[in-house]
Amino acid sequence: MRILRVAALAAGGLLLMGQVVPAQADGGSSYRWELTPTGTTAQFRGLAAVSKDVAWVGGSAGTVLRTVDGGKHWQNVSPPGAEALQFRDVEAFDARRAVALTIGNGEDSRVYRTADGGKTWSETFRNTDANAFYDCIAFNDDKHGLALSDPVDGKFRIAATADGGKSWKVQPTDGMPAALAGEFAFAASGTCLVAGHGRTAWFASGGGDRPRVFRTVDGGRRWTVSDSPMASGEAAGIFSLAFRNSLFGVAVGGDFLKPTEAVNAASVTYDGGRTWKLVPADKAPKGYRSGSHFVPWLPTTVVAVGPSGSDVSFDGGRSWKQFYDGSFDSVECAGHGIQAGCWASGAKGAVGRLVH
Repeated sequence: MRILRVAALAAGGLLLMGQVVPAQADGGSSYRWELTPTGTTAQFRGLAAVSKDVAWVGGSAGTVLRTVDGGKHWQNVSPPGAEALQFRDVEAFDARRAVALTIGNGEDSRVYRTADGGKTWSETFRNTDANAFYDCIAFNDDKHGLALSDPVDGKFRIAATADGGKSWKVQPTDGMPAALAGEFAFAASGTCLVAGHGRTAWFASGGGDRPRVFRTVDGGRRWTVSDSPMASGEAAGIFSLAFRNSLFGVAVGGDFLKPTEAVNAASVTYDGGRTWKLVPADKAPKGYRSGSHFVPWLPTTVVAVGPSGSDVSFDGGRSWKQFYDGSFDSVECAGHGIQAGCWASGAKGAVGRLVH
């Protein structure tokens, strides 16, 4: 199953770069992707938005890029010696400090950290358990973060940092509920694990007979879990979580082997992930979606992306409208006031900045 996941997640569509892609007629919005040429054909599933000007992307062939001018120029800041690895998640605190995760079985799962804009990198974590496979990382603040691995010995595994990613410690699993048969997380967009205020975090799963959402309020030591009404299966489940605050969140997903189909592929929560309400099919995204994020300047607006299109919800995920029919894998928004911005990334070097 792991081989299937890696192969399927390596596939993606083509975007025409260097132009503004208009909203589709049925989108009902003025949202646009302004596509920025990156000069590479890497697939970027790792994405970190800092502001409308600053963003980082990580992807295949060990590639990490950074922009500080809104995507006009991208600098290749790839860590040396990582060419055989796949970066699937990047968390950036500003234009200089970032933490990046590579995925894979055993020692292919690693964490790198830079404090000088990618001029130099330190490898700060290397998984030594052949049965572990790390999917996502997330930070509550610039010190405290978590990394999520698929189940080992029947339980999901968490590594934690309290020094901004300089060091990591694998956590005991006595506070982790048992995994279902076939259950795992998806390393599709860096949003299978998300962090909230304080020491709160959530992660989502698929692969089993039902998808689930796990929640911690103590930095990953103890977790509770809730069933989701969304679809699950060998290649299906929840791929992305997004939370506006400690209570209000959305989940999107589907089946990555059926990118244009969406069956029970979106849900919302109003109680911090304890319960989830399914979005009806006629109001949900029309295809599998791998990434989602709330738009900073609008309290109930969410953007979701996937290989068959991008959607926007103006009511907190209860209904969605497609505004683009091309491919992206990841989306992230960040910043405050006039510095706020949303970015998306995907196959064949595609990166876009949201304009409206």
